[in-house]
Amino acid sequence: MSILSASLLLFFVIDPIGNIPLFLGALKSVETKRHKRIIIRELCIGFIILLIFLLFGRYILVLLQISENALSVAGGIVLFMISIKMVFSGSEKIFEGNLESEPFIVPLAVPLIAGPSAMAMVMLLVAREPIRIVEWVLALLFAWIISGLILFFSDYLSKLLGKRALTAMERLMGMVLTTVAVQMLITGIRESLYH
Repeated sequence: MSILSASLLLFFVIDPIGNIPLFLGALKSVETKRHKRIIIRELCIGFIILLIFLLFGRYILVLLQISENALSVAGGIVLFMISIKMVFSGSEKIFEGNLESEPFIVPLAVPLIAGPSAMAMVMLLVAREPIRIVEWVLALLFAWIISGLILFFSDYLSKLLGKRALTAMERLMGMVLTTVAVQMLITGIRESLYH
């Protein structure tokens, strides 16, 4: 997998387009002038969490005695569930609940940016090819920058594209993620059976 394909995969997993309505909903009760500052803070926290899992995830796997194949299957299942909800329900149904105060870490940084599928994905990249860790850090950084720009301008993009266009794009991303999830499951199961 190249840096570009890893970046695209992480971008789809983070799903910034699907997260636009969730970010806007979570920030409804907060003053508009504080939105940008909160988004930047939550993006940074999410990135740090994903970076920790990228750098130290393999040690966590060894400590918990979890194989790469088990991680691939588990990541595939979580990703499949999220992608199915994206395709049929829309992201608003994934994390329901109204926030009355300013969001901090939950739900913006975790699980919307650093969700279980993103954590599993970065750990899987390193587990498969640990020698390329610098490339995986770059791939994560590229995906995070693009996702960050989309979420930073979420208010503007929501008005520009409209709800229907955002929903259509999110469902398209959900379809792509479904195929990635199925491939992760197939790979994990096949390698468990033949190794």
